[in-house]
Amino acid sequence: MEFGTKAIHAGAEPDPSTGAIMTPIYQTSTYVQEAPGKNKGYEYARSQNPTREALETALAALENGKYGLCFSSGVAATDAVIKLLAPGDEVIAASDMYGGTYRLFTKVFEKFGIKFHFVDMQDAANISKYINANTKLIWLETPTNPLMNIVDIQAVANLAKGKNIIVCVDNTFASPYLQNPLDMGADIVMHSATKYLGGHSDVIHGCLVMNDKDLKDKLYFIQKSCGAVPGPQDCFLVLRGIKTLHVRMERHSENGEKIAHFLKNHPKVGKVYWPGFEDHPGHAIAKKQMRSFGGMISFTLKDETIAAANKVLSSTKLFSLAESLGGVESLINHPASMTHASIPREERIKNGLSDSLIRLSVGIEGADDLIEDLKKAIG
Repeated sequence: MEFGTKAIHAGAEPDPSTGAIMTPIYQTSTYVQEAPGKNKGYEYARSQNPTREALETALAALENGKYGLCFSSGVAATDAVIKLLAPGDEVIAASDMYGGTYRLFTKVFEKFGIKFHFVDMQDAANISKYINANTKLIWLETPTNPLMNIVDIQAVANLAKGKNIIVCVDNTFASPYLQNPLDMGADIVMHSATKYLGGHSDVIHGCLVMNDKDLKDKLYFIQKSCGAVPGPQDCFLVLRGIKTLHVRMERHSENGEKIAHFLKNHPKVGKVYWPGFEDHPGHAIAKKQMRSFGGMISFTLKDETIAAANKVLSSTKLFSLAESLGGVESLINHPASMTHASIPREERIKNGLSDSLIRLSVGIEGADDLIEDLKKAIG
């Protein structure tokens, strides 16, 4: 089945009582039971909700997985994965990861005795150096946020094979339309569904998708027991969003390519981070494991001062200065002071995330209008 067909039909069944084509919002906290222990499959909304189940089915289909689980945010979904671990376990993660994930790992879970190694994952050999008997999880992003580095998912999965190590891929930047990590050997896919899956900057949501039932059962226990579940209205908004995911991602990618080339040819722009360029270090791998290169771009100016970056950040009209990404509207972001502010400066600089780096989430507006907006802002 083609992706667009799945996006529109997966998880969608006409409402049996009314025939409504859209999944109803089951706005309820509890369900009436015929007798103690005798119910229609629903007991309490933290455990089950029909709107959430429809979305979980749809998300699993989009990632070519068997099971989906929804959470109240991408961070909540990440939190659930780390709760699979125990004190003394070790995690290998990317050194240039999303700042919110870094904060969760270092400020919350390190004090519970879980050890994290942050490494450059562009070469799988760097990962193998840290694998030992205590390694239980490899956490990766590809493309990475915000430096757009590419990690070979299949190579990492091969490293973990037979070692009782879970491989989890944060697939937020790519979305299921561009990349399906389970097909390449990953055990879990995580999304901040707030971003491309929702697509309209109106919902906070997260999800996990996997194939292994035992893993799903453990994560469902955490979902139910810890309670970071989304409400039915949020699930409805993501269900609505994914129906247009394929057409939105096509435009995000088309616009992203045009803007990446515009920036690369601009005399005041320094380096442009976008995996679609043939001279990008990860281009060959990205071409192999992605269907296109997406609408996320980062860049620096030749004038690398904060003042020069701030001028651009405050001068755009169509690119709105805001955190987040993946909505239909274009956003401009300053990772050092916004999405990655929780990472110590020395760590950011060591990993290549400079104080003047600018990140773009290219929306689905007219590409020429977006280019003109950047042209005026850069000067």
